[in-house]
Amino acid sequence: MPPIPDRVAARLAWTRQVLDDASLTLQPASADASFRSYWRTAHGGQSWIVMDSPPQREDPRPWLAIGARLAAAGLHVPAVQAHDLQQGFLLIEDLGSRLYLAELNGANADRLYGDAMDALLAMQTRVPSDDLPPFDHAVLVSGLEVMPEWFLQRHLGHAPACGEWDVLEAAFGVIVRNALAQPRRFVHRDFHSRNLLVVDENNPGIIDFQGALHGPLTYDLASLLRDAYIAWPRERVEGWVESYRRRLLGAGVIDASVDAAHFLRWFDLTGLHRHVRVLGQFYRLWYRDGKPGYLRDVPQVYRYVIEVAGSYPELADFAALLERHVQGRDLTQVAA
Repeated sequence: MPPIPDRVAARLAWTRQVLDDASLTLQPASADASFRSYWRTAHGGQSWIVMDSPPQREDPRPWLAIGARLAAAGLHVPAVQAHDLQQGFLLIEDLGSRLYLAELNGANADRLYGDAMDALLAMQTRVPSDDLPPFDHAVLVSGLEVMPEWFLQRHLGHAPACGEWDVLEAAFGVIVRNALAQPRRFVHRDFHSRNLLVVDENNPGIIDFQGALHGPLTYDLASLLRDAYIAWPRERVEGWVESYRRRLLGAGVIDASVDAAHFLRWFDLTGLHRHVRVLGQFYRLWYRDGKPGYLRDVPQVYRYVIEVAGSYPELADFAALLERHVQGRDLTQVAA
């Protein structure tokens, strides 16, 4: 079909054509931090999702390619019914709306996280990733550098002095070396409670996987268990971390030389990389992209950074630097 200038009209017309139903409508299902959006419709007694991925801004081909890898490994990702890559429209399986974030509670967390860790182990043992973009030194460093630019300088209005840059660079070196020392596996990159859904069969349903990389073994585990959107007591998190280490041992991914303390350090500092990056990224989404929805989650991310960095002597100066410039400010309030 020829493209229609108005994207809203084009999206609806394409969906009606694919499902052969001129009366159906589209309702917002969800949006994410990218230019991608999701729309729900019903036809023939079945619910469907239309993914709108404007090709000039969000190429849908990586989503299709990574989704095919995950499905081939037995993981539950949305099945694709139809797609138009030129326009950037995909008709996909509706996994429902029961996000882990809303479903998790103290009573079911062991079961739901157990399912998620089983899925993670499948990703790390069955999904080929050597040919994916590497989560290498350059990517690790560029992720960390988002924080000084958008959190310290843009949000807090503080330009670090030379001595403070020394502290930042030393901390970043510790974090990067930790990530590079780990075995390399498939990395989802956003394996957390807003991208996992409770489903009746082959739980969890997994979404938002298009940015997958070949990278550090504990990155997705840290995304899952040190989630920016839901927090658990440290002792419970460490119990889950140890249970996953034992899964990896059983699968032959690591050997007995990676003991509990060694693996926990991998996990802690890899999670710290993620949270330092997110601390900058959430403010970039506001100041650059006009998306304020993530600001409410900044305090939890900041707490993770301070707690983890403060528990390692070589990162104590880094934690103190951040605390000195935050000084009790409400991090959910944007600067002028």
